[in-house]
Amino acid sequence: MSQTSHDVPRTFDDVIIVGGGLAGLFCALKLAPRPVTVISAAPLGQGASTAWAQGGIAAAVAEGDTPESHAADTIAVGGGIVDEDVAFGLASEARARIEDLLQYGVPFDRDLEGKLAVGREAAHSAKRIVHVQGDRAGHAIIAALIETVRKTPSIRVIEGYVAEALLADGDAVTGLQLRAANDPTAAPLIVPSRAIVLATGGIGHLYAVTTNPPEASGLGLAIAARAGAIIADPEFVQFHPTAIMVGRDPAPLATEALRGDGAILINGNGERFMLAINPLAELAPRDIVARGVFAEIAAGRGAFLDATKALGAEFAKKFPTVYASCIEAGIDPATQPIPIAPAAHYHMGGIAVDKHGRTSLKGLWAGGEVSSTGAHGANRLASNSLLEAVVYAARIAEDIDGQDFGARLKPAVSSIPRNCAMPPLVESNLRQMMSANVGVIRNAHGLAEAVKAFAAIEKDTGNIALRNMATTALLVAASAWSRRESRGAHFRSDFPNEDPAQKRRTMTTLIDARNVAAALDDESLTRRASAGT
Repeated sequence: MSQTSHDVPRTFDDVIIVGGGLAGLFCALKLAPRPVTVISAAPLGQGASTAWAQGGIAAAVAEGDTPESHAADTIAVGGGIVDEDVAFGLASEARARIEDLLQYGVPFDRDLEGKLAVGREAAHSAKRIVHVQGDRAGHAIIAALIETVRKTPSIRVIEGYVAEALLADGDAVTGLQLRAANDPTAAPLIVPSRAIVLATGGIGHLYAVTTNPPEASGLGLAIAARAGAIIADPEFVQFHPTAIMVGRDPAPLATEALRGDGAILINGNGERFMLAINPLAELAPRDIVARGVFAEIAAGRGAFLDATKALGAEFAKKFPTVYASCIEAGIDPATQPIPIAPAAHYHMGGIAVDKHGRTSLKGLWAGGEVSSTGAHGANRLASNSLLEAVVYAARIAEDIDGQDFGARLKPAVSSIPRNCAMPPLVESNLRQMMSANVGVIRNAHGLAEAVKAFAAIEKDTGNIALRNMATTALLVAASAWSRRESRGAHFRSDFPNEDPAQKRRTMTTLIDARNVAAALDDESLTRRASAGT
């Protein structure tokens, strides 16, 4: 049996995995029987976006479908900057990773012949999404992995601790700074390590409207960037077009599979608006649908997902999670349209990694949403996120398992100040600014204001949690300001077209982002001086 504790042990294993979601747990299982410690801020399964995922996993497992077709679809929606070799590798390994998950006990849906049942989602050319009970894939996957992890003797799970800093010696990571999640004023704990895997999830909680849990606040990206890691494509944030707007934070999600089953998008006048925007209508790429929904809301007409004709009485059976969220809010989706809005959902950017999941820092790997592999480009294809998490978790485990790290390094004592309770007003303001200025539709003025605000927080605050949020927000906003075009999920109203000269991935660092902020400050001072203010 694995060891689970809320107390930090005196000694750690050579391999430390930070994050208890799909990427972290899958990597730990793939490393077995090599001893590994998994650190999770929340109890396993409670702080991971995986458990919230409704769509499923994309895999070319159906007759007639191929990895080549899956890769082509991935490349087609990625705004021209998908790494084609990465996309093909991802699609080619999908079947093997699905088999792994089946062995770990994931009860994927089957058809009448006993074959894996597959559904279709937006921008896929074939039915290739494997589900569990319609919309319960994430919950079922994480539950099965947790059960398997608990039974694996080589895995030690430490719950209730946040990794708030990486310690480094030059370009090599030497350890972690931890703190108790429920006691932000407690003294930090320094943990030495030669191999650290970051699997901390995404950045959705940096936005005021998101489908992500509170733990998805960009922590892993921030601590890697502060240690000097290269960050890739941070400006590309995917907004799910159909978050259910019933006053909850995070907002419940109306899975894309609903539209795959015929649900349509209408405004408050009952008009179906996506037909005039894109030939694929409701099944257009997510960025296009999100902007369509955003425009209806901005125009005051509101936006709704209407499944009354497509599903009707079958809604509760086919999509029990969405149905329960609606009923709890007093909406019967079988007979009523569901009020929706775009919500921060997935980060295509993250810590830059190679095909093995290695970052630019020695001894540091990253997997899942915190990483950027090049598979998603400017716009992720539906249901590729869970696939990427398991494919790269397996690659990371294989890469680590083939190395001998020798004697454990002793990290220097951290000079990072003690944390204190998060100032709620400042956090709320940061989230509001991200939604307003770095959201679905962006422009130079709003982005410049955001960059300067986040840079000031990142520089001046003594609160580690807030500083980490501001660090990631600054990287996203600065890269969005610098990309003066629209591409994929990054849309600039002042530069609404793609620029062929910018058809490339972004590779940046925290120093680069700070330089953008400094230049904007200098520009503001010059303007004030010339205006005589």
